[in-house]
Amino acid sequence: MSDAPLHLVPVRSREAKDFVRTWHRHHPPPAGQIFSVGAADESGTLRAVAIVGRPVARHLDDGSTLEVTRTASDGARNANSLLYGAAWRAAKALGYRRLVTYTQDGESGASLRGAGWRVIASRPPRAGWHTPSRPRAGHGNDHVTRLLWEALWPIPFLHSNGPTISPCPVPPRVLPELSCTPST
Repeated sequence: MSDAPLHLVPVRSREAKDFVRTWHRHHPPPAGQIFSVGAADESGTLRAVAIVGRPVARHLDDGSTLEVTRTASDGARNANSLLYGAAWRAAKALGYRRLVTYTQDGESGASLRGAGWRVIASRPPRAGWHTPSRPRAGHGNDHVTRLLWEALWPIPFLHSNGPTISPCPVPPRVLPELSCTPST
């Protein structure tokens, strides 16, 4: 694992899917996508990707919600946090109001927490997608508890009296010139 700084790069669908095919632990690439984004090191080597598409769950597919359907990394430090943050900024810029993703039991979610996401639900293990009328092959991830995560908006900020939700996207102590509140 390298600690070389990473930067965001555009990634075409085919390249993102090839990267997932090579590096993802338990899923094949998703069938479709709305957009993808990558993280590259200083030499331009692609180190991680995120693929964002329509929500897999029909009840979440409301036209204003997207889902990070895959992230994959070669182990580059902080790559997934960088990508989750970038995916949320891009989704908002495209007019979407919500971005969700799932983690499986045993995955810490540190990258999501680092990017400001929160757990909103726990999903029980499912028996699988196969039914006699709709045969499906398993991918080794059935019978696993999952957590549903959501990107936060407005962004939570830590103030002297504890965490609060601020309607201002930039806290005054971080970038006073861009803050919504006057500095004192």
